[in-house]
Amino acid sequence: MPFSVVRFNLVDPRATPESLSARYRAAVEMAAYADAHGVDTVQTEEHHGVDNNWLPSPFAFAGAVFGATRRIAVTVSAIIGPLHDPLRLAEDIAVLDLLSGGRLVTVAGIGYRPEEYEERGVDWGRRGKLQDLLLETLLTAWSGEPFTYQGRTVRVTPRPFTQPHPMLLVGGSSRAAARRAARLGLPFFPSAHLPEIEAYYRERCAEYGTEGWTMMPAEVTPLLHLSEDPDRTWAEYGEHFLHEARMYASWQSKDIRSAVRSAATTVAELRAEGVYRVVTPEECLALGLESLVLHPLCGGMPVEEGWRSLRLFCDAVLPRLTA
Repeated sequence: MPFSVVRFNLVDPRATPESLSARYRAAVEMAAYADAHGVDTVQTEEHHGVDNNWLPSPFAFAGAVFGATRRIAVTVSAIIGPLHDPLRLAEDIAVLDLLSGGRLVTVAGIGYRPEEYEERGVDWGRRGKLQDLLLETLLTAWSGEPFTYQGRTVRVTPRPFTQPHPMLLVGGSSRAAARRAARLGLPFFPSAHLPEIEAYYRERCAEYGTEGWTMMPAEVTPLLHLSEDPDRTWAEYGEHFLHEARMYASWQSKDIRSAVRSAATTVAELRAEGVYRVVTPEECLALGLESLVLHPLCGGMPVEEGWRSLRLFCDAVLPRLTA
């Protein structure tokens, strides 16, 4: 059975505080609905200072989801590791891991937007060293024992629920990211279907004497929206998909590889490209994908349309997959 994902980044380029509050609350309600209908994970992410209100605080959102659900995981993919204080992050993840009974999955990347580093006063040139410090500190801190951190003795409590530590993956598309994951014995989360990077990761694991695994996107991993009438949905809501696709593409340098990178400049190009797909339940079932990633509130999508998509997915697709 395909792995099922409902993605939320809470983008809304025309939001007011009131409408954004309603969107956040709807997303939590959608997560509860997905939980009750057997979806495997909610996926969320982190970006800062974006005009369209891209979610900056994925762990706060994860906490709200955990409070409204009982079994679904929350995958934060990814945090921008060097922007976080390692000790505080160790505490936040431990608390969420306890609260959820081990349902939090954290992917730590280093990001690709220098302006986010500049806004936070973090040196872009030191991002690799800062990422090493973060990951090493998390793994040590979750033991619950005192340790030396930047010349002083510290201790992080409480210990997490998951032992030996909460699920932590290293994200990225570079050899440096793969090498970092292998050295620390952590799973690797490539940002696209990159078999050559996966092979390099396994070679480095053998070199370091560590064990690991990869959670790599399939070669084709489109973002899905369910509709009984895809033509109508593209005509009425195609600009929402295009808004997100263009925003995300504007952040990507030639060296960044992503499973959901789009080159489209018009709604028609986006539809033809296939990175974002509007499909009927029958078309969704026929895709034969390893993972189904639903994006119900994409690009500021009206909440009621997001609900229509989610209900179709949960009521007309998932039951037939399990059967």
